Amino acid sequence: MSEPSDDILTRPLGFDAPKPSRLAVLRPYARYVAPGLGGVALLGIGLLALTGDPQGGEPQAVATIAVREAIPQARAGTPSDTVEAHTDAPSAPPSLQSSASEVETASGVTVTRPAGTSAPPDAVIIRVPAPDTVRLATAPDARLTERGRHGVMPRIGEGRLRPLDAYARPDDGSGSARIAILVSGVGTGQAATAAAIARLPPAISLALSPYASDLDKVAARAREAGHEILLQAPMEPFDYPDSDPGPQTILTSSRPAENLDRLAWAMSRFSGFVGLVNFMGGKLLSDPSSLEPILKEIGSRGLGFVDDGASQGSKATASALKLKTPAARAEIVLDAMARPEAIDRELARLEAQAKKNGFAMASASAQQLSIDRIARWARDLETRGIRLVPVSTALRGKPPATKVSIVEP
Repeated sequence: MSEPSDDILTRPLGFDAPKPSRLAVLRPYARYVAPGLGGVALLGIGLLALTGDPQGGEPQAVATIAVREAIPQARAGTPSDTVEAHTDAPSAPPSLQSSASEVETASGVTVTRPAGTSAPPDAVIIRVPAPDTVRLATAPDARLTERGRHGVMPRIGEGRLRPLDAYARPDDGSGSARIAILVSGVGTGQAATAAAIARLPPAISLALSPYASDLDKVAARAREAGHEILLQAPMEPFDYPDSDPGPQTILTSSRPAENLDRLAWAMSRFSGFVGLVNFMGGKLLSDPSSLEPILKEIGSRGLGFVDDGASQGSKATASALKLKTPAARAEIVLDAMARPEAIDRELARLEAQAKKNGFAMASASAQQLSIDRIARWARDLETRGIRLVPVSTALRGKPPATKVSIVEP
């Protein structure tokens, strides 16, 4: 069929005639489609009315619940460890069992389980340590501090008030047999530090390493738990630098001013300590010319010094006596041999010495084995007629200064 002449003349050149739209094509059938769609809608409404399902058409899932047989329980009078575990009973994963043991170790709570079990059973015996009623003075005390080159340092306050007296754990001095224990190296291991603070009796003093992190927090936690604290001072050993205490070590080859600056760095690491204890230092402790300026500075700031007793040639207590600096020397190193039977043997010797002389002092490193043995030994100490006292008891001159024992990390 030919196109009308007017369309040919009016259409722009190069363009074909427009195709009819889909709507135009379907328009003749619209009168049949509309009634069909309406019928489908009415059918759907009818089905919904019959089934009554308000969520028809939504996704659905079916979950199968399996009923498991109950685990048999022990009869009255039957020990819990004689009941066999049900074969389907889930056991604690090894990671959870390990975590539970770590929490128990660090918290100070003793958990006794039936023999032959690893995961916590239904019934356990829990021993919670008795709360300590002794409260230490707030630290730092603004009256006992001054600003130094490396930070806040201790000093003697008005009225000759010493940090040694202000920060010490109170003690009434009673008891015919007393023992002081100093645990050194606290702060360098998170688990061991938590265990030392929580598990050891509060009367046991703790020495903090100047190289630990968050020392102010560690010191605050220890004192809040009732432990008085000391500062470890890194000192030159005989085989230095093969054995290196760390940066800022006080050396026999250094000038006094340089050593005093290194001492100031250590004393600025945290607040609230009653004195210092050597970390290594066999060579320095045997050299009075290098040691005495250090001891004089410690005494001038109202602090005491503890010789850990590891060095046989130490001149620390003799030099401190000449300088009128409070000092005490250990006679026993509890974990010099880091074996359970060796530590137990030294603890028994310490106990015998306290009964014989009225007072003995010991210290140990903050390693898990030492903490475990000391905590176990101290459980019923008072029933054996012995009382634990803080290390400051020796530094403040209450017991004989020659009857002292200490344990080195």
